[in-house]
Amino acid sequence: MPLSVMKNKALASVREAESLYSQLTCAEYFAGIGLVRLGLEQVGWSVVFANDWAHSKFEMYSARFKDASNHYKVQDIFSICPTDIPSTLLATASFPCIDLSLAGNLEGIDGRHSSAFWGFTQILDSQVNKPKLVMLENVSGWLTSNSGQDFRITIQELNRLGYACDVFTINAAHFVPQSRSRIFVVGIQKSNVHQDIFVFSKRSSSLKTQALEKAVIANLDLRWHFLEVPSLPDKIKANLNLFIENISDNDDRWWSDDEVKRHLNMMSPINLTYLKGLQDLSKYSYCPMYRRVRGGAQKAELRKDGLAGCLRTARGGSSRQMLVRVGQGTIKMRLMTPREYARLQGVPDDYPLPLQINQALTGFGDAVCVPVIVWIAENILNPLAKSLRESSSVLHN
Repeated sequence: MPLSVMKNKALASVREAESLYSQLTCAEYFAGIGLVRLGLEQVGWSVVFANDWAHSKFEMYSARFKDASNHYKVQDIFSICPTDIPSTLLATASFPCIDLSLAGNLEGIDGRHSSAFWGFTQILDSQVNKPKLVMLENVSGWLTSNSGQDFRITIQELNRLGYACDVFTINAAHFVPQSRSRIFVVGIQKSNVHQDIFVFSKRSSSLKTQALEKAVIANLDLRWHFLEVPSLPDKIKANLNLFIENISDNDDRWWSDDEVKRHLNMMSPINLTYLKGLQDLSKYSYCPMYRRVRGGAQKAELRKDGLAGCLRTARGGSSRQMLVRVGQGTIKMRLMTPREYARLQGVPDDYPLPLQINQALTGFGDAVCVPVIVWIAENILNPLAKSLRESSSVLHN
C-alpha cells in the first residue's frame, strides 16, 4: 500500500476518533426506565442506543422519552446484532443484580439473571469500534459473591476487552434521603494508565468501603486505572418530609385504625416510645416502616435516621416500604407511593407514571439514582472524555 494512502487512512481514523470524542454519545444496556439517560443528559451526553428485555420498562421509558422507538430495542441482550448498534464513546450496563444480591439467590455471575453480563461483553467483543469508555453498576454483593470471584471475573473480562478499570462505592444518601449503596466500575481503553494503589488508598472514604478496599487489594494483579476524584458531597440533610406526597386524611390509601393498631402492636417498646415523642408535635414527621420476621414473629420496625431504606422491586408486599406519619396527636400509616419512589431516585415530577402501581415500583426500584449518575458524569466520565479528546488532538498534530 502506498505511503500516501496509509497516511490518509490514518488521518481519517484520527479524525473519526476526534469526532466521536467530541460527541458525548452513549449506548445504554439494561436501560430499564431510562434513569441513566436522565442523569447523563443533564451534563451533555446523548443516548443513541438502548436495550432492555422488559416491555413494561420500555413503556415507562417511551412515555418519558418520545424518541424511544428510534433507538430502544426490547429483546434479550444475547440476541442483539452488534452491527445494529451505532459507535458510541460510552457504553453503560446496569446488569441484573438478583444473582449477586444478598436479597437474591446468590447464584453468581453465571446465574440465570446476572449472566446477562456476558451478553454485554459479547457485544463489546464483536464491535469493530468498541466504546472507549464503559460503566457498570450493581449491588454491593457483587464484591463478595462467590467469595469475591464474581467481581474478579468481571474485571478480568473488561481487561481482556482492553479496558483498564477504576471502581467506586456510591451511596445515594449523599444526594437524596435514601440509603442506597451501589458499586460503579468505569473502564477506559488507554495505553498509559495509573496503576498506583496509593491513588486509590488516599481516596475519600465517601467513595469506598472496607469491602471495596479488600476486593481491590485482592486483585492488584489486574489492570487498573485509578483516578484522582473529589469526595462526594456530605450526605443530604434534607428532610424526608420534602419528598412525601401530600395526601389528604380522607384518602383511602391511609390504613384503617385497626390496621394501624395491628402494626403498633408489632413494634418494640423503643419504637413505640419514639413515636410517642413525636405524636404531640405541631408538625408531621414521617418514618419509613418495614415488616420483618424476628424470632419467628412478625415485627414492625421503624427507620429513624431521616432516610428511606433502599428501594426495591415490587416482588412481594414485604419489600415495599411503608410510611408512618406522626404528629398533631395522630399516627397514620400507608404504603409508599410510586411518585415517592420516583422522587427518592432523584426523578422530577414531570416523569409520567403508569397506571399499574407494581409496574412503577419495579421500574424505579430496579433503577439508578439520577443525581448519582450526574455526579459520575461530571467528575469521572466527562474528564475521561476530555483526556481522550486531547490525546486524539496530540496524535492528529
